[in-house]
Amino acid sequence: MTARHNLISLARRSHAAMTLFAKDIAQGMLVVSHNTLALVGFAVVAIGLVFSSQADLRHRLETEVLGWLNARQEARHEANGDVIALTAEPDAISRATAADPKELNRQQAAVTQWLARKYRVAPEPVARLVKEAWDVGQRARVEPTLILAIMAIESGFNPFAQSAVGAQGLMQVMTRVHDEKYQAFGGTLAAFDPVTNLRVGVQVLKECIQRAGGIEEGLRYYVGAANLNDDTGYAGRVLAEQDQLRAVASGGRAPARPAAPSAPAEPLREDRVALAH
Repeated sequence: MTARHNLISLARRSHAAMTLFAKDIAQGMLVVSHNTLALVGFAVVAIGLVFSSQADLRHRLETEVLGWLNARQEARHEANGDVIALTAEPDAISRATAADPKELNRQQAAVTQWLARKYRVAPEPVARLVKEAWDVGQRARVEPTLILAIMAIESGFNPFAQSAVGAQGLMQVMTRVHDEKYQAFGGTLAAFDPVTNLRVGVQVLKECIQRAGGIEEGLRYYVGAANLNDDTGYAGRVLAEQDQLRAVASGGRAPARPAAPSAPAEPLREDRVALAH
């Protein structure tokens, strides 16, 4: 009995010791965890204080992280050969010379559709030019249909057109002669921006009309034929085009198969250089 009693007593003491040992370990782990969390909390607070007091440091770190993320993204796109993703530019639409024809009034929309069909160009960029011709023409007191007729005869609505003597853009302005007019738009390379070329061309046209005292003679100045006996029919072609545009704008029926435009003779451009000064 004594031996059995001793064994039971020993087992109980062992169990109590193991229980106490387990409790000590658990309490120690809890203390360590609390201390670790406290240290992490203190570190987060310290970093926050440093960043809040040093805006430059925070901005530099954010920039570096963003750059690293962008570099990783670009690397993935390069690996996949994704050209669009690599060259994406969401603001590119701001450079587009285009407008929705549905946003134009009835006259402008009719003119837009007629010009787009006749010169085989998209209606959206033509719509932007038609709207600009109406706006600039009103300010300059030049009929918008005359502005559009000149663009049609001069370039056929090709904004990158250039003559042998240097007339450039939609309205074939002599860029090197009227370079000072382009300074307000950033320089002579703006000659190939359709809207800028239109605005400069209207100013040149207005000066020619004022100098000549009338539209037909002003057109002779514009093409550089004021001192010549013959303008090769330039003024007549422009005015005929304007008559068609007026008819379309007023609700008249456009020709079923409009004739293709014909360009004025190049030698007249040489004379325009001298007349522009």
